[in-house]
Amino acid sequence: MGANTPEIHAVLFDFGGVFTASPFDAAEALGAELGAAPGRVLAIVFGPYHEDTNHPWHRLERGEIPLAEARDEIIALGRAEGLDTDPLRLFALLGRGEGARAPMVERARRLLVRGYRTGLVTNNAREFRDAWRKLVPADELFEVIVDSSEVGVRKPDPRIYELALARLGGVPPEQALFLDDFPSNVAAAEKLGMRGVLVRPDLTSALAALDTLLAEPR
Repeated sequence: MGANTPEIHAVLFDFGGVFTASPFDAAEALGAELGAAPGRVLAIVFGPYHEDTNHPWHRLERGEIPLAEARDEIIALGRAEGLDTDPLRLFALLGRGEGARAPMVERARRLLVRGYRTGLVTNNAREFRDAWRKLVPADELFEVIVDSSEVGVRKPDPRIYELALARLGGVPPEQALFLDDFPSNVAAAEKLGMRGVLVRPDLTSALAALDTLLAEPR
């Protein structure tokens, strides 16, 4: 890092796609099963994910509607195109995956040992809370957990990052780093002044980028 680059003091993580397989990849897998055009099931189930809109999945993630209502609306959107886009079918595919990714869990532990502040910033559904928290030792790994369905704000709205940093004691964005598997979420964090790492299905490049950004001695 350059001489004028602030040292990183806090690392914020997304959950799905970082600590587990990506739901977006599961959507593409379901689309392939259904014979849909690439990206079509992803768009129907999750909406324009680079924005914050009134799509049913976005309202679910903001805690405005229950899962049952969002599911019904998404199924109806799929039926209009002759596709079975039941989100529970998608998450069943996701559940057959690898579970928690041990290298990322271990890296989060090491960050805490090294003295970094850690937080989780997740777009999630209230109904999934107990399930995802069982996949990793969340309360051990993260000082702060900001769940969109609990706070009423979802990525890429900058307020969700600002809230996480405030809950960590007011860490300036320039002293924070954020990891996510969706490019627009990383871009939104970077626009605030945070440094960002895009996580791919193979964690190798993301972990290497994280190590590079944290290379300055503490």
